[in-house]
Parts: sequence; structure tokens; C-alpha cells
Amino acid sequence: MSLPLPTSLSPSKVSTFKDCALAFRFSAIDRLPEDPKLATIKGSVVHKALELLFISKQNERTRADAAACLDRALEEYVQTPEFEFLGLHAESEALSAFRSDASTMLDRYYTQEDPTTLEPVGVEIMLSAKVDGLLLRGIIDRLDLNAEGELIVTDYKTGRVPSERQEMSRLGGVHFYAFLCEQNFGKRPAEVRLMYLGANPQTIVATPTEQSIAGLNKKVKAIWAAVERACVADDFRPNPSHACSWCSFKEFCPSFGGDPSLARVDLRAKPDVSAAITTNTAVTLNGQLLA
Repeated sequence: MSLPLPTSLSPSKVSTFKDCALAFRFSAIDRLPEDPKLATIKGSVVHKALELLFISKQNERTRADAAACLDRALEEYVQTPEFEFLGLHAESEALSAFRSDASTMLDRYYTQEDPTTLEPVGVEIMLSAKVDGLLLRGIIDRLDLNAEGELIVTDYKTGRVPSERQEMSRLGGVHFYAFLCEQNFGKRPAEVRLMYLGANPQTIVATPTEQSIAGLNKKVKAIWAAVERACVADDFRPNPSHACSWCSFKEFCPSFGGDPSLARVDLRAKPDVSAAITTNTAVTLNGQLLA
């Protein structure tokens, strides 16, 4: 029996399908909730703190202001099921260590740029575009205008810096955002930036071109065609790797003795990590409201 198609593709869904087609099915089609992971939640809190920082005035973006934004972000998250699941209770040692790690990531952010000199046109911007009937979606962490009036896409990463071999693959996400900007604003970003806030922080910069956008378009269409074929044949295959150690779907995976057909009747009550707390801001370019 064929499976229903997912309603859209995003950079994270593309990445999941490339890593493991079966995990994609469980997440995007069966919509199974995933166990909250400490690193994922920590990244969400740091993203939220930076979002709050950049919706503040330029002169209110000092390191002390960032600490206050982190506290505000933690206040929003501390009562969530994710924090409860991970044992991050108010006043607990676990929460104190969590905050310390998040604060260190913000320190690393300040080694890479001065937020008091920047004026974003938007943060946490949700964009979508249709390409040959396929709906593409993405959320841009921050969109800036440089001195020449060109768009700059910045994507924060709280994990490890990729190896040179992995770098091009990781840049695929920000090129995806560049494509969405071009579709929505009629303007291709001059730069896309991956800003790593983990150990050995650094910023990886790339320049979107007509060729890179065309290549992305071709790749996304090929992935969607593969998804369509897999849905028709009900044939999403696992790809065992080191990532299996933190996969939430192992109990249904045949590589671990599971039965994928049972996933669709699974009644687990787990918190949905995708339900992020966000503050979406309008995007204005040259005085015109864009999104």
C-alpha cells in the first residue's frame, strides 16, 4: 500500500532523507515524535537568546544583554515537556550546567562578530516557495543587509565544525535559504554564512551563484522524485550508521529487529521538539514589507 506524500520539503527533511530514508518516513510521513535531545534543546535555547538579542536595539546587544536574553529564553523553555523529559528542573544542578554551556556558546558568538554594528531586516523568518508544485519551506535564523544593500543569510550552528569533506554538504541548507530569498524577495543573497558556536568556533562563508542555485534546484527535485517513488512502493530503507545511536525510531527499524508497519499505530505520548518557541518578525527591505 502506498504512503501519503509529505506536504513540503525543508533543509532538515532533505538532510534526513539523504542520511536515512526510513528515518525520514517516520518523521515526515508517520510524524512520530522524537525524544528530546540535550544538544538539540540547548541549540534551540541559544537560537532563542540570539533572536531576542537581535530584536533589541543596537546599543542593547552587549554581552551582558545577551546574558539577560539567555535568562529570558530559559524562562520560556523551563516549563516545557522537553525540559521535564531531560530533567532540567528549575534550580537543579543539571539546569545550571545547561545554562553554563549555553552561555559559553554566546561567548563564542561574540568572538565572531559585534552585534551592535548590525541591523537585521529579520530574524527567524519563515519562508516558502513552490517549485513545479513542490512546496519548499525554511526558517532563516537571521537576514542582514550589508553596506552595499545586499542580503546576507546567517545560520547559527551549535554543533561541531564539519570536516572539509562535509563542509559542502552542510552549506546545502544555507543555499536552500538563498533560493527561498530569491523566490520571495526577487533578490539573491550575496553571502550565506554558517556560524558555528561549538568548540573551535568559526564562520563558513559561501557566495550563492546562478550555478549553485540551479544545482540546488536540481538536487531537491531529484530527492523529491525519490521520495515519491518510495511512497508509491512503500519502500523507505534504513541506512545504519553511527547516527543510529541517538535515533528515536530504533524500535521500529528492521536493522534493530523492529517492524516499520507498527509505527503508524504507535501511540507514544512524547513531547514534540519541533514545537519551538519563536518570535517571528516582519521583514522590510528598502522600506517595503517583504514577509
